[in-house]
Parts: sequence; structure tokens; C-alpha cells
Amino acid sequence: MAGKAAKSVAKAVGQYQYPWQEKLVKYKDELSKGVWGYWELGAWKPLGLSARHRARLRKEVVLAGHDWPYDPARKEMRTKQKGHKCDRISAEKRAKTAELMQKMPEMLADYRKRRWERKMKAEDDAARKAVQE
Repeated sequence: MAGKAAKSVAKAVGQYQYPWQEKLVKYKDELSKGVWGYWELGAWKPLGLSARHRARLRKEVVLAGHDWPYDPARKEMRTKQKGHKCDRISAEKRAKTAELMQKMPEMLADYRKRRWERKMKAEDDAARKAVQE
């Protein structure tokens, strides 16, 4: 006897469908006003439908394969990096150091050339100064 009652209750629950079409028609105006509420004549008015019921209605509509146009537009993703600035800067410094190490032979050659030119100029200036005296 109890087993039959339990089966009939399970059958009734399994057959129950949330009446989302009727709810969607009933709350269509409220849903189009916003997600949480709206301003009317300078006063905030909450929706006539609670967030829990709105979420359940949305879930049922999406599960049924229909479109849900009442969600607000998604914001642009955050571009600011997370983490400690010092970690990011040290990684950038290491990358720059590796890049500069690739250029090191050329830089050393330029430095030696400049130093040699400066030495030659100093010798020429000293020789001219000696000749003028």
C-alpha cells in the first residue's frame, strides 16, 4: 500500500512540468525592465519577481531550448593583471637582460671603438699642444 503511494507520488512529481510559458507571458514586462529592478520617478522599484523565481524561470526556458533575451549585456573582461607587481617586473627584467646579452658582443665592439677613438684624439691633442709650445 505504501509502496503504491510512493510510486504514484514519484510519478506525479516526474510528470510535473514547471509552467514556464505562462510565467514568461505573465512577467514579460517585469523581466524587460532589468535584472534586479529599475528606477521610476526617482525611486528604486524592485521587480515583481524574486531573483530565485527569475533564475528558475530562466533555467527552465534555457533547458527547453529557447532563447533568454533578458540577461544584461556582459561587461568587457578585465585586462589588469593579477599578482604582485614585483614578480611581473622581475620577469620583465630577466627577459630584457637576456635580450641585451644577445647584443653584448656588438655593444662591446662599439665601446672599444669609441674608447680607442677618444684615446687617439687625446694623443693628437697632446701632440698638437706640444708642437704649439
